[in-house]
Amino acid sequence: MKPMTEEKVRNYKGETIFGDSLYNYYKFVSWARFYPDLFLDLIKPEVGGISLHFDQRVFLRCDVRFYSMYGTFSRGYGKTFDEILAMWIVAIMFPGAELAISAQTKENAADLLADKSNEILKYYPMLKNELKREPRFGKGMALIEFKNESSIDILANSQTSKGQRRRRLKIEEAALMNNELFQDALEPIVEVPRYTVGKLGIPDPCELNQQIHFFTTSGFRGSDEYQRSCDMYDDMVELKGKIVLGANWMLPCYYGRGSNKSKILQKKRTMSHIAFAQNYEQEWVGSSDASLVNINKLMACRSLSAPVMKPDKNVDYYIGVDVARSQKTNNNQSSLVVAGVRRTRDKSRITSIDIVNLINIPNILNFTAQAVIVKRMRKQYNAAAVVVDGNGLGSGLIDELMKESIDPLTGEYLGCWDTINDDNVADNPNAEKILYNLKAQSMQTRGITVFIDMVESGTLRLLEKRQDSDFEFSDEENFDSKIAPYIQTDCLFEEVANLKLKQFPGGGLGIEKAVKKLDKDRFSALMYVLWYINDFCNDETNGSEYEFLTLVD
Repeated sequence: MKPMTEEKVRNYKGETIFGDSLYNYYKFVSWARFYPDLFLDLIKPEVGGISLHFDQRVFLRCDVRFYSMYGTFSRGYGKTFDEILAMWIVAIMFPGAELAISAQTKENAADLLADKSNEILKYYPMLKNELKREPRFGKGMALIEFKNESSIDILANSQTSKGQRRRRLKIEEAALMNNELFQDALEPIVEVPRYTVGKLGIPDPCELNQQIHFFTTSGFRGSDEYQRSCDMYDDMVELKGKIVLGANWMLPCYYGRGSNKSKILQKKRTMSHIAFAQNYEQEWVGSSDASLVNINKLMACRSLSAPVMKPDKNVDYYIGVDVARSQKTNNNQSSLVVAGVRRTRDKSRITSIDIVNLINIPNILNFTAQAVIVKRMRKQYNAAAVVVDGNGLGSGLIDELMKESIDPLTGEYLGCWDTINDDNVADNPNAEKILYNLKAQSMQTRGITVFIDMVESGTLRLLEKRQDSDFEFSDEENFDSKIAPYIQTDCLFEEVANLKLKQFPGGGLGIEKAVKKLDKDRFSALMYVLWYINDFCNDETNGSEYEFLTLVD
């Protein structure tokens, strides 16, 4: 479509209230659409406004000029503020535009839109004049309506958004999304273009209809989103209307946005290598070649909405414990995994294995104190069996678990355990046969195979990914039950993503770490309990006697 000439515009004289000013208005809107940062400079108040940095200007111009954009930015960069600011400009400059921002949940998306929109109105109060009414924000709901019939609202990165229609879409935390969900539920959302306002009422061929932008911190190599960013980078090089932008923590730090350098480097010393690389260095981490499992299948396993603190009578619980051997004090800890086994009604088949809780036991505690924690967790869930790595340091924990224990906090008797699978003798001859003394090397190949099968089949279920904004302030009072399980699941995910599968000449399997300094204690504890459940409890007969006889045979 050719741009309108002044002569052509003047033919509309008498048909519009703009009269002779119509052409000037047409040029102004075209300019503002192409230079959103300069338009913001024009309406910035003398007092209380902000001055956009150079990188923010590049961001805004790319946002409104390109058909598709992939932005990978660090925490504290301000990407959400910039993208929602661009949405306001588009909504004002394109009458009747229906825009949406999506996140993992509607609640998360609503919080983002509400927080950043209030910030935008604070810095650019003149934009209030464009609103039809006050923006409406609530739990899981957000709607901004403009005088020109444009609107901005929210969607979720889930199947609940299927069938919705918007003109343009921005996807937050794209790294947590898989391509199957995108193609089935999100991509069709922008199927219908915006029609121009006026007598013709046609889609503008010069407009970026069906625009979808992706914004995220980096995720894992081998994921669908990693591949999407690579494909869009190739399309950018070939001038196909797409662009890829990214920046680590140093760029916003240079401009004084977010945390300062000393605070970020302090986080680097305390955070795990993978967490810091993803959140601040913007590196796509993990193994893409010979990875232990398909990272997309592992992401699909994160479907549990909440941890379980009180056992369900219809679920059988088992516990896996790995005793860490790390010499580094910052992560020198043992790991405990609680697995809830759900079966069919006739108990003949396992339908799912839910990892309902994970905890870490600092190795500054002696084995007596660690044994108390393990027995306390077993009592909490009434677990049918506890699988403990008995190699090396683990033998010390095994010895303590076979002694009488008293909870030092409550004075409650925690019992004395006996082993299921060996001839160790407990202190009490009437001790429960609940402890499986695992020699890890003897089951490594089988354990790895079982873990891969559980992920590939979808039998394994983990706690879903939660952002900081998903937690309520009151949750901090119950940190161990409301927040810690999600954090520990994130750490487990990082450990698995860091592992490569090794095949030995004799047919055996092993694993190696892509990043050597990242431990794998949580993964080991999970593998132990999955192996035990699969090989000894995948039947309606789950008693210790059955398991012991199987081992003897």
